[in-house]
Amino acid sequence: MSKVIDSVLGLAIGDAMGVPIETYKREYLKLNPVINMIGHLSHNLPKGYWSDDTSLTLATLESIADIGYISYEDIMKKFQEWLFNGKYTPSGITFGVGNTCMQAIEKYNGNNATQCGINNINNNGNGSIMRILPCALYAYYTNCNNNTIFEICKNLSSLTHRHEISIIGCYIMTNYLLFLLKGFDKFESYYNIKHIDYSMFNKEYLKLYNRILKGNIAKLKEEEISSLWYVIDTLESALYSVLTTESFKDAIIKAINLGGDTDTVGAVTGSIVGIIYGYKNIPKEWLNDLYNKNYIENICIKFERKLKIK
Repeated sequence: MSKVIDSVLGLAIGDAMGVPIETYKREYLKLNPVINMIGHLSHNLPKGYWSDDTSLTLATLESIADIGYISYEDIMKKFQEWLFNGKYTPSGITFGVGNTCMQAIEKYNGNNATQCGINNINNNGNGSIMRILPCALYAYYTNCNNNTIFEICKNLSSLTHRHEISIIGCYIMTNYLLFLLKGFDKFESYYNIKHIDYSMFNKEYLKLYNRILKGNIAKLKEEEISSLWYVIDTLESALYSVLTTESFKDAIIKAINLGGDTDTVGAVTGSIVGIIYGYKNIPKEWLNDLYNKNYIENICIKFERKLKIK
């Protein structure tokens, strides 16, 4: 499989694993850990259903596949198809939409897509970092330079989350994925993101990421990791889950059992370990349980063909 399918299926698996236990507390999950794909519970949905994390990633990938480049207006049109018509969902029904994403997508009227995102310090949930994977894939396969990567990352985040704290998180995540795509291992990639240029960002906002960029997130104790909806918490949780495990399966299980925003922490983790370990190391029973897997793969293949990925 290609790194596109590896990473996107990884994201979808992590998402679907986390959907049934979204909002569940860590204390409960320690006593009742989820180690296989299950259904119902939080959203009362069948096993293998994925959420907005996967849907908005697929919408972005299909937009690029349709046009051949990144059109923020077309992506927002596809986001509206998802929000209003249930496209890119497992069953045609949109559920669990975050308020910031909803406000931004509803605001879009065909113009100025990158100005639709909410630019408020209180609106820095994980709704843009959860769908930033296509930025890394596009940048890698079209050999974008650093300035272009920053601009694409900033604009993709700004479709829904325009505040700089969210953009920083998306930029760190995009570069971590890019280093992995270039063949660096997970520890080398973590070292590398600490040493890229962040001078374009507000220093006070950048300091909020010091546990990632100045410290070693893998050395923290689990009780020091928050897995809630804040963009920084999500990125820390995903990197922590990746760097402290040695397999796709263990990383996903660790990520979702942190509790809280389990689907998005699972999705972000899944996109990373999908690249690291590849399709062949995703548990077959999880792949079999993933709802409408062929639909996800077909959008990936469409994206690959448009960009002439071999």
